[in-house]
Parts: sequence; structure tokens; C-alpha cells
Amino acid sequence: MNEDIKFIIDTAKEAMDAALKHLEKQLINIRAGKASPAMLGSVMVDYYGSQTPLSQVANVNTPDGRTISVQPWEKSMLQEIERGIMHANLGFNPMNNGETIIINVPPLTEERRKDLAKQAKAETEDAKVGVRNARKEAMNDIKKSDVSEDLQGNAEIDIQSLTDSYVKKIDEILDVKEKEIMTV
Repeated sequence: MNEDIKFIIDTAKEAMDAALKHLEKQLINIRAGKASPAMLGSVMVDYYGSQTPLSQVANVNTPDGRTISVQPWEKSMLQEIERGIMHANLGFNPMNNGETIIINVPPLTEERRKDLAKQAKAETEDAKVGVRNARKEAMNDIKKSDVSEDLQGNAEIDIQSLTDSYVKKIDEILDVKEKEIMTV
């Protein structure tokens, strides 16, 4: 195989891997009934004038399957953390006991489960778009390369089969996540 073609295919594979990793990160934030510190991963807190991730100003853990506990490293941050959790619009009602913030994670309603499944589907569509964009870029690079038409044709077939395998992986990830969300 020509070095240029190999480079193009490797680059496309890296871009598709990145789309898959991004999808997995996004799906972690979509909760599926059980409390998890990752649920607060998107929470930003005003820490002395700069927006800082919650994990950098407090210890977040789950004492049980329905509770998230947030222990700030500075007591003065309790109000800011509470405000950050409310501002993140995650549907949680934080309770401040003066020492820690406790969040009871309510069981999901059927309607909320369907909304989360839709959200997961939207994230997977974004990942598929990322994979398809990587394919399109690779196909354009192959057309511009100075190799024979036979090599170009073979490379295009390789890129298409790579794309198909990534789309299949994305669909499998979605199936698992939907089952997880819809399980009561």
C-alpha cells in the first residue's frame, strides 16, 4: 500500500476514534437511574472569579445508589457549589447542611427516561456525523493523491468499510445505553 494512502486511512481512523471517545464521554453524563459522580461532571463553579469544574473545588462521591455527596475543600464554597448545581440545570435539588451538599437522585419517570433516550440518540447521531465527516475528508484526500486509480478505488473501499464498522459500533453503544436508561 502506498504511504500517502496509508497515512490518509490512519488519519481517518484517528478522527473516527475521536468521535467514538467523545460519544462515550457524552453518554456518561446521561444518567440512567443510579447516582454517579459523573452526573455532576458538567457543573462549573465560580471559584474566586473564574469558572472551575466542580471536581476541582470539592470531593464528589456516592454513598449509595440514590445519593450524591459533595464535600467542598473550602466551606466558603458551599453556596457557589449549590448555585453551580442549580445553574447546570440537571434537575437536581441540592440540600446544604452546612458541611456538605447532599443530592437525592430521584427515580426516573417514564417520560424522563424517553427524553434521556432521545438525548442519547441525538449524541449518537452527532458521533455518526463526525465519522462521516472523517470519511468525506479521507475520500477527498484520496482523490487528490498522486496514485493510480486502482489504488484510489481500493483505498475508498477501505475507508467505506472502516466507516461502516464505526457506525455499527456507535449503534451498538446506543443500544446498550437505551437498555440502561429504560431499565427501571
